[in-house]
Amino acid sequence: MKTHFCIPVSQQRPDALGGRYVLYSVYLDGSLFCRVRYSQLHRWNEQLRRVFGNCLPPFPPKYYLAMTTSMADKRRDQLEQYLQDVTADPNVLRSDVFVEFVKLAQLNTFNITADKAFLDVFLPDGRSINVEILTSATAERVLEVVSYKLRLSRELLGYFGLFLIRFHEGILSVVKKLAEFELPYVSLQSSEVENCKIGLRKWYMDPALDSVLMDCGAAVELLYMQAVQDIEKEWIKPTQAQRQELEALQKENNRTKGTLLDTDGPQRTLNQNLELRFQYSKDSCWQWFVIYTKQAFLLSSCLKKMISEKTAKLAAESPEMQIEVPERSKSKKDHVRQSKQKEYSSFLSRKSKINRAEGDCVFGTIKEEDL
Repeated sequence: MKTHFCIPVSQQRPDALGGRYVLYSVYLDGSLFCRVRYSQLHRWNEQLRRVFGNCLPPFPPKYYLAMTTSMADKRRDQLEQYLQDVTADPNVLRSDVFVEFVKLAQLNTFNITADKAFLDVFLPDGRSINVEILTSATAERVLEVVSYKLRLSRELLGYFGLFLIRFHEGILSVVKKLAEFELPYVSLQSSEVENCKIGLRKWYMDPALDSVLMDCGAAVELLYMQAVQDIEKEWIKPTQAQRQELEALQKENNRTKGTLLDTDGPQRTLNQNLELRFQYSKDSCWQWFVIYTKQAFLLSSCLKKMISEKTAKLAAESPEMQIEVPERSKSKKDHVRQSKQKEYSSFLSRKSKINRAEGDCVFGTIKEEDL
């Protein structure tokens, strides 16, 4: 599945020789990720091809004459499509060539040097774990350090993730899930959203997977803390009977059963800033769903996670079906056999949805006809 990369903004900058070059603002999940030049992406593409060969998507060609406005728009669209396509391959995402490039791009964009730093990672109960890291440490590496301090089994790391969370006027909200290659320290320093912190939360959707974590005390503790927090914040709404059961388990200090309560999904407030569209098919009948919300990117990531877990479960039930699940096993290179029932998520094209403004304002007010 493709990563939510887009390039909605490009700017012309003067170079040292008196000429001009174009600087592209790359956004990931709706937040500024880095700024890069075409020449940097071109060299990076050549490095990737030396590793992965011609299986990579085509890279936008060079122009040897001055670009017109339409040519510049076309190149930006092509670069955006290239980033989305090249990151659809999990092997590329995990490669040193990819990770090292995006690490340097993030550091250089926000003028942050690679050095030692301290980072607070917040747990669902409000406590924080202070870890010493490098500013260039990826979310994957920071998660390993935090899990070591919490005594969380390494085999269970794929069930948890780091999130950008926000505390504002006593209200907690989840802004986004950090990709494994993102730099949490940089994301925190560069976030355009105020009062943000880095938080640790579970990263799976199927409640049946809770049972896999029950033999690890640290994992049970984290699940229990998140279950309590989600109910307190009314992100999940148990029935009265479930709430009474949870209160009884809390009095008994029975955290294992407290994490396994089956509750309804999170309740979200809709708005008109962003929209998430996905299509669902059952019995050859396709239907579009449209959700208007500021957290469209986060919901899309959750939807993709649900689909991957569902497909993995179907693969386990059917030996004939092979699947690659990057979060659970990074060594597999199998392919998924296409099933008759399909689900996918997508965003509308950038041109029709974004009002451009000065600077790096990406998303303006979105108006779309009802489907």
